[in-house]
Amino acid sequence: MARENAGIREVAAAAGVSVTTVSHALSGRGQVSDETKRRVKAAADSLGYAPNRIARALRSQRSNLLGFVSEEIATTPYAGQILVGAQEAAAELGLMLMIVNVKRGTIDDPQIDALVAQQVDAMIYASSSHRVIRVPPKLDPARTVLVDAYDPAITSPAVVPDELGIGLLATRRLLEAGHRRIVHLTVDEDVPAVDGRERGYLEAMDEAGCPPVVVRVPGPATAGAGYTAIGRALETDGDLTGIFAFNDQMAMGVYQAVGPDRDLSIPRDLSVVGVDDLRLIADALRPGLSTVALPHAEMGRRAVELASRLPLAKPRRDQVLRLPGRLIERESIRQLGSLPIRDASGGGENPSAGATVTVS
Repeated sequence: MARENAGIREVAAAAGVSVTTVSHALSGRGQVSDETKRRVKAAADSLGYAPNRIARALRSQRSNLLGFVSEEIATTPYAGQILVGAQEAAAELGLMLMIVNVKRGTIDDPQIDALVAQQVDAMIYASSSHRVIRVPPKLDPARTVLVDAYDPAITSPAVVPDELGIGLLATRRLLEAGHRRIVHLTVDEDVPAVDGRERGYLEAMDEAGCPPVVVRVPGPATAGAGYTAIGRALETDGDLTGIFAFNDQMAMGVYQAVGPDRDLSIPRDLSVVGVDDLRLIADALRPGLSTVALPHAEMGRRAVELASRLPLAKPRRDQVLRLPGRLIERESIRQLGSLPIRDASGGGENPSAGATVTVS
């Protein structure tokens, strides 16, 4: 039967071991056999014993607490996986997360002050979308990990998606399916995701010897933006067969734009790849949308692993960990064949000659 305020000596007596052995068995330190660990844990559980976190923190000079500042990711369906991954990693490492949710762009917030006052070992600051931010000045850069964000003014390590790799992955998938007239639909915004995915697209098209076509429309990257962009793309190149959309919402706009009015269908006439793997969109569209899933859960896990080792001995400004996306295949890509890539641009065209269309 559990006893209120049971102490470590009572656990030691119940398990038939020394107090030191109990401490080592429950903390994972020292040489303790698996059988002894099981016996100590069973005794601790039966007595309702929990180690005194404050006393342990005084001995180790670590609280085993991590602060987690969520910049609206807790209310964003896909980015919320960052928090899931972080919680899983924290549990595995024996750490506890203290989580607060703040508005996008927050610099000063009493919730952040409260976290700092808790003497947490390190902070994780997670953005709801990949962008350059200004870290709140009350956070110590040497003890802060950024997620889905980057602050060039400080030396905090950052965990972000590999945006260039995502652009390469999506475009190469269309190329592998035999498509050579591929357009990239994007928005005219100065954020890392826009720049990186476009550079990945251009690199893939260049290595294939195919002329790129980039259509940029005013942001944000919504279904309406995708609808506008595909209309302009078809005006620019009526022979295109492949579409790499900046995200799933813009891809949904492509679905809305094709139909009886244009006598086009997906994937018969147009093959489409998006980014995000937003289930409410990708699974609901017919045919299902092939898309590149962002590594949100893994980003959360890696952030906790980094935070558990802070402060780093030699912080650097280039500590940016870029994690790859994962292609989720559904039914929006038609296989045209496996034409030799360098022979597909046709008619002696200059492979590097392409078009960039900006809609104001």
